[in-house]
Amino acid sequence: AMRTLVLVPVLLLLLGACHGQQPEQRKNYVVHLEPRDDEGSAAVPVEDWHRSFLPEAAPTSAGDGGADAGPRIIYSYSHVLTGFAARLSDAEAEALRGRAGCIRLYPEVFLPLATTHSPGFLGLQTGKDGFWSRSGFGRGVVIGLVDTGILPSHPSFGDAGMPPPPKKWKGACEFKAIAGAGGCNNKVIGARAFGSAAVNDTAPPVDDAGHGTHTASTAAGNFVENADVCSRSRCSIMDVIAGLDAAVKDGVDVISMSIDVSDGAQFNYDLVAVATYKAIERGIFVSAAAGNAGPAAGSVSNCAPWILTVAAGTTDRAIRTTVKLGNGQEFDGESLFQPHNNSAGRPLPLVFPGASGDPDARGCSSLPDSVSGKVVLCESRGFKEHVEQGQTVKAYSGAGMILMNKPEEGYTTFANAHVLPASHVSNTAGSKITAYFKSTPNPTASITFKGTVLGISPAPTVAFFSSRGPSKASPGILKPDISGPGMNILAAWAPSEMHPEFVDDVSLAFFMESGTSMSTPHLSGIAAVIKSLHPSWSPAAIKSALMTSSDPADKAGVPVKDEQYRRASFFTMGAGYVNPSRAVDPGLVYDLSPNDYIPYLCGLGYGDDGVKEIVHRRVDCAKLKPITEAELNYPSLVVKLLSQPITVRRTVKNVGKANSVYTAVVDMPKEVSVTVRPPMLRFSKVDERQSFTVTVRWAGKQPAVAGAEGNLKWVSPEHVVRSPIVVPPAKVVV
Repeated sequence: AMRTLVLVPVLLLLLGACHGQQPEQRKNYVVHLEPRDDEGSAAVPVEDWHRSFLPEAAPTSAGDGGADAGPRIIYSYSHVLTGFAARLSDAEAEALRGRAGCIRLYPEVFLPLATTHSPGFLGLQTGKDGFWSRSGFGRGVVIGLVDTGILPSHPSFGDAGMPPPPKKWKGACEFKAIAGAGGCNNKVIGARAFGSAAVNDTAPPVDDAGHGTHTASTAAGNFVENADVCSRSRCSIMDVIAGLDAAVKDGVDVISMSIDVSDGAQFNYDLVAVATYKAIERGIFVSAAAGNAGPAAGSVSNCAPWILTVAAGTTDRAIRTTVKLGNGQEFDGESLFQPHNNSAGRPLPLVFPGASGDPDARGCSSLPDSVSGKVVLCESRGFKEHVEQGQTVKAYSGAGMILMNKPEEGYTTFANAHVLPASHVSNTAGSKITAYFKSTPNPTASITFKGTVLGISPAPTVAFFSSRGPSKASPGILKPDISGPGMNILAAWAPSEMHPEFVDDVSLAFFMESGTSMSTPHLSGIAAVIKSLHPSWSPAAIKSALMTSSDPADKAGVPVKDEQYRRASFFTMGAGYVNPSRAVDPGLVYDLSPNDYIPYLCGLGYGDDGVKEIVHRRVDCAKLKPITEAELNYPSLVVKLLSQPITVRRTVKNVGKANSVYTAVVDMPKEVSVTVRPPMLRFSKVDERQSFTVTVRWAGKQPAVAGAEGNLKWVSPEHVVRSPIVVPPAKVVV
């Protein structure tokens, strides 16, 4: 019942121009400008104002490209950024940098995509008594997805029983009439393409990568809505900002960004942080992928505190395979390809080309002819290359492949669409298989296929690739914020050049993908349901509801584990794994208005001008009294604890019953003392706000390694409102 707007930034053509005899290649830039005053805004149309910043075009000459010789504006931004995108020569760019009113030029960069059973695993029930159905499945809420477009003819996007678009909707539909592509309807209510997709003569917003169709159906597919921004496997930053600008203009309620769009730059240098701040000013909830650069510490992206940053976890489903060795040992693995005619179903010779020490052979990049008819043991070269590794084994006539994880990949296994009998096993299993191979003169192995298995344990866990905190831009704010299903997610799919082995299989309507790209639309869809049930809630209130209701424990009731099956830290999983049924009724929320972020930004040391670049208005930090990161009214707390206690203030709003009483319960390691004052909160009405202080100190002598994690819980008979407390290790500067 919810609607989706998919924004598609696409690859742009870099057009050069010739001046006289010397060709000068123009480059694409995003130009960030000072906001106009009110008088100037009314007097000059925004496009004309933007053109006034361009240097005079050089005179054209025969054969120089004519009209393309001068600078060209590609986009005029008006809703999420004051500025425009243009093609400029080096000299023109340098001249523009010196113009009054020009803040900064950003050269075009291309951003990677952070590329079912999950509703049941999350407790989303379709029965009439479930909150999902009571919300009308998000009826009336518009989700804008910045991605590779969608395949509108897919059955996930049918509009049977859907009402017309809401009256607030101002968007456009740019699908062109081509056979089988479909177009907009009461489900897919708008679609736009930017960049190279916008000049594609077939159907610009039609998905050519599969990624956008997958994420859109996850967020709002039938049991999607406006498609606008990327192509293939990357997106131009110019197109991402254009997509966000259009989403705000068109009137979306939720923006979902499955794109790795931030590199840790401070927020006034981060175009997405600037643009999304303007979105939350309009009451739009923004969720974005944490990135797929894990498990390295400090790899998380999209870290502005007004964005919900989403990590990727597993579910309790496996597409099961079993490897059986000649000594009788068995190891479970995964593969989406489950052949009926299994060439590796009987014991066959097991070979490990990497035993020679050749790294290329270890990853099966090159193989000897002797692997023909055998089961080949290969080490993972990274999760984006698993299918290609199997293709190499098949090309050398191997009968099957055992794909083992590298140590850092741990127990995270993928259900990939392999091209031969294969089993992806954990690093632990791979080590035991390797030891068997080395200890046995004539090793053998077989692979059997057991289909879908539910109820596996432990679940959920955090996937190895999910990017980790702390945030480089603001390490005193816990990032990521939350985890959701991002492993082996089955959703709608379009024939894709990202999966050339299936590009001609038009009958393949659904496909499995993994990544924080997949976990992000889960959270976007849940946010849309919350927005439908609580239309007056701010983006920060929705974010708080999601975080404070999340689960730090798995389905067995023990702490959520990481890819090594160790207890996952909050910098790994965020506050916890999303729990939708509790998120719609959180009891209390930590609310923030857009203005509340300004003292925090001042506290980061950006200065008046730096903060102005983000909030688009004049700021006097001295008068606002800057605050530390820990003092922001955030649903989690990170404190750098040295010798002196640290006290911070928090405010919660009652969104539960009018007459409610909450008691503070602290769960921290014995080395850390946490005092909450007052220890009890009494509410007499809905929307009432009450404040409290949290004092954190060492209980005794400061430990040599100053790291600790725990929780503050506000507990009532109906609710547990949990906020993580993190004391980072001393080596982590916050």
